[in-house]
Amino acid sequence: MDKLKVGIIFGGRSGEHEVSLMSATSVLNYLDKDKYEPVPIGITKEGRWLTAGNPLEALKRGNIKGEGPLPVELLEKLDVVFPVLHGPFGEDGTIQGLLEMLNIPYVGAGVLGSAVGMDKGIMKMLFQQAGLPVVDYLTFLRRDWEGDRATIIDSIEKELGYPAFVKPVNLGSSVGISKATDREELEQAVDLACRFDREIIVEKFVNCREIECSVLGNDRPEASLPGEIVPHLDFYNYEAKYTDGKSDFFLPAPLSPEKTEEVREYAIRAFLAVKACGMARVDFFLDKDTGQLYVNELNTIPGFTHLSMYPKMWEITGLQYPDLLDKLIDLALERFADKQRNQISWG
Repeated sequence: MDKLKVGIIFGGRSGEHEVSLMSATSVLNYLDKDKYEPVPIGITKEGRWLTAGNPLEALKRGNIKGEGPLPVELLEKLDVVFPVLHGPFGEDGTIQGLLEMLNIPYVGAGVLGSAVGMDKGIMKMLFQQAGLPVVDYLTFLRRDWEGDRATIIDSIEKELGYPAFVKPVNLGSSVGISKATDREELEQAVDLACRFDREIIVEKFVNCREIECSVLGNDRPEASLPGEIVPHLDFYNYEAKYTDGKSDFFLPAPLSPEKTEEVREYAIRAFLAVKACGMARVDFFLDKDTGQLYVNELNTIPGFTHLSMYPKMWEITGLQYPDLLDKLIDLALERFADKQRNQISWG
């Protein structure tokens, strides 16, 4: 059989550009070359596309030559696309919309699931609608913060109190996230988050364990065994995830059988609530004092680096990295074939 041409798209215009390069490196290393012909496609931080030579190494070195416009003809020759773009302009429905327009199969959530999975505020609303517990939170716009920060601070202190976590609504990998323990730190935290997004979310602090669970599938998804992260730093921030390597990982998470099943059930319900498909990593808070499990957020393109929890959790569940990539590509083709059954004209 002919090898499937798999386009691996990485880089991009978000604050998670470097994370994307690390994820793409692992995907390219583990993709079965007997089954697939990988086609690396890079996107610079300015949004320019790289296809010639070795785009991954070019982006890593910053030695960018031969960059060009959107390579539509190249994309149309691919059998399937594997987007490894984290954050805005890659995980938020934008690249998915492009691939839908070109009618090309792709790995992961569609336009709606991707967009919802990127917006922490809308995501939490849908979780609540599905009956899933979330921590108390507030959202507000950057323009409102710049116009009247005192009123917003008063609302945060009254409704959430300290400590509180401040995050950009539309970003991942803990970019721009801070923990605030007083008013001065809160102002600094919001100012930082405003550098990365026009909408901010502030969440009530919970004395918790950080639990994660991987989900795989389309209409009938399955959940992996959960894992637990114990950050070396104050919380699981960008450095803890990708650079310092000092966080502790427990795979599987040391939970009771009942709590393990609760995590897996909530993970699947969260996946379905946002209309995700293909893959997602669902993050939880487990309150140390009460035992209450909260759904924190869902990532539709989770990290695939050597430190990433998504493939590690599937590995302990019995699915090795190359087999996981096979399954994701199969799911992309399955979903594409199902969509082709839709009638697009009347009469």
